[in-house]
Amino acid sequence: MNRRFGAILALFAFLVAAAGAPSPARAADEDKDDPMQLFYILGVAVSQSLKEFNPTEDEIKQLQKGLADGASGKVSPTELAEYREGIDKLRQERMEAGAKIEKAESDKFLADAAKKKGAKKLESGVIYTETQAGKGDSPKPEETVKVHYHGTLRDGEVFDSSVDRGEPATFPLNRVISCWTEGVGLMKPGGKATLVCPADTAYGDRGSPPRIPGGAALVFEVELIEIQGSE
Repeated sequence: MNRRFGAILALFAFLVAAAGAPSPARAADEDKDDPMQLFYILGVAVSQSLKEFNPTEDEIKQLQKGLADGASGKVSPTELAEYREGIDKLRQERMEAGAKIEKAESDKFLADAAKKKGAKKLESGVIYTETQAGKGDSPKPEETVKVHYHGTLRDGEVFDSSVDRGEPATFPLNRVISCWTEGVGLMKPGGKATLVCPADTAYGDRGSPPRIPGGAALVFEVELIEIQGSE
């Protein structure tokens, strides 16, 4: 295997892992070694790395043409290098435009969330709603906490969940997004709460591609299992 092909396979493996191994609906007895299915999955994986560009239908056709020409050797790596600066510029422009749109929709979502029963809007803009009272002391920023959480975008799409993985997360409270530092800092062991996080208390205008778009408000359902003390 030459280095170039090995690098391509490594990139595909990374994209599949980063995208959570996305796949189309399929029958349970489908052959997962079917080359046609595998190439489809590789295409889906590559698409996850292009979300920041938010391509139009015409631009997707150009992507398909570029993929075909690249696979057939019509375009050399040297030619690709000449366009790196333009691609970076386009990516930045599309990310900024996408974040602006997402923030506008998120502002509406945050306003609605703040009106819900039991919701408390904190000084940072985080919306905190206690759903189950805990007991004891609240954790300090320098303390390590053990939690279960379920994270979704404003449309309900799950981007991360310790609950789905079946394994609680443990981390120092001052080493996570500020929404968590502030929100979980109000909880007590055994308690549960919903945190609605404005983008500037989470991943900002950059987001966390490919799962979290720039400017996105995030929703976390959190259970504080225990406080494990300071580092």
